[in-house]
Amino acid sequence: MLVVEDEPTINQAVTDRLRAEGYAVHQAHDGPGAVAAFGEHAPDVVVLDVMLPGFDGLEVCRRIQAMRPVPVLMLTARDDETDILVGLGVGADDYVTKPFRMREVVARTHALLRRVERAAELASVPAPTTHVGEVQIDGPARRVTVDGAEVHLTPLEYDLLAALAATPGAVRSREQLMSEVWGWSDASGTRTLDSHVKSLRAKIGATRVRTVHGVGYALETT
Repeated sequence: MLVVEDEPTINQAVTDRLRAEGYAVHQAHDGPGAVAAFGEHAPDVVVLDVMLPGFDGLEVCRRIQAMRPVPVLMLTARDDETDILVGLGVGADDYVTKPFRMREVVARTHALLRRVERAAELASVPAPTTHVGEVQIDGPARRVTVDGAEVHLTPLEYDLLAALAATPGAVRSREQLMSEVWGWSDASGTRTLDSHVKSLRAKIGATRVRTVHGVGYALETT
């Protein structure tokens, strides 16, 4: 794993806890150092602070995702929805806001690793091409077109759309989606789900994903 945080105390605390969980952990403290460490160590998961010297975590995320797709857990002191959606849009998978509990960071990194393992399993099974209204999901190529135009989704946005498209028109509970897409065994990460749904709506059309309050989401068939 790679922990990127400019505050030495937080960086070391997260690093020590992840090492105690049995992970090999490398550290970086600024934007350029994070990109260099990513290229050198090829981590399986990146824990990335948003506010960094050099250049910020959003730019780090853009650069490392261009090098090689990797799960990213963002640490942010800001709970502003726009900032969170921008982070998800550049390839972050999940986020926690400061101050955070260390066990929450550990749980979310575990979930990201499980998602990677599940994605590898699913990749070994040919996925069909699915049409839901004007949305076409090309499973083998992991491409999505809406009204004939290709839409560029992050890996998690694609997985979320595919999970909804598996039962078009039917409501998938938040717990089902968190389990299937993120690998969570409970609903404690549903704020992340809600943020990803908003990001997905912005790309495929807001009316195509229906909210059933208190239950979950459905992909509309028309």
